[in-house]
Amino acid sequence: MTLLARIYNCTELRQLDKILKLTFKDLQVETKVLGTNTSGWVQVALYGQDESVAAKYLAGKIGFCPALLENVERFSTLKGYVATFEKSAEELCLDIGVFEPKTVYVRIPLRFLQAQLVDGRKLAVKKIGELFGFCDNLPLSVKIVFVDGEKSRIEAMMSERQLDQYRDWNKSLLDRLIVLGSSAHEVETALNDAGLKRDVISVESLGMFEHALVCKLGTDAAGLISKIGRILRDSKFTVFNPRKLRKFLEV
Repeated sequence: MTLLARIYNCTELRQLDKILKLTFKDLQVETKVLGTNTSGWVQVALYGQDESVAAKYLAGKIGFCPALLENVERFSTLKGYVATFEKSAEELCLDIGVFEPKTVYVRIPLRFLQAQLVDGRKLAVKKIGELFGFCDNLPLSVKIVFVDGEKSRIEAMMSERQLDQYRDWNKSLLDRLIVLGSSAHEVETALNDAGLKRDVISVESLGMFEHALVCKLGTDAAGLISKIGRILRDSKFTVFNPRKLRKFLEV
């Protein structure tokens, strides 16, 4: 089975293997992390009497890649990862795990981004990305609105779940430093080692190895990157700043 999860290095494969074994220690099931496929998705195998129970848990907790375009249904809500950001001025591309026989990205047209995120303002993809912290490998939830098997094209818009998340983030007035490429344990350890526990209220999980650090009121998330970045050297960082977003939309 192919999990809807990104792996950034070999260490994370070993971490995931330990997590799965610990999660299913009370079930009659053996788990094995096989590695990643050519598209970078994690592949696992389950064996044993309770493998169907374990598979159902993984489907709900992490999700599985649809793999084939024909498995993507219109109006379904799926998780994807931003791909090739800034390479298109007309759409935002996401990888939702369609990779057989070839990779097919989901595309969110610019008009949907403008209508859903910036009150219909005629902003470029890059500018919207700056306001919301878009970058490659950022996980987002989308609703499929168009599927064309012959042309291998999938279009989507932000799901209500994703919009609710951005609304909540905006209302909180708290900066969020988004960390891509680190486990929850690595993030917590880095916060302790960098002496940032007083600056960060909590850590929100966006995926297996993607997290949002909720900063205390008055803390500038961008200012924390240099401190935590020295420890999480292989991670990528982006920022969601509600004050900046509010100020821009109020103009």
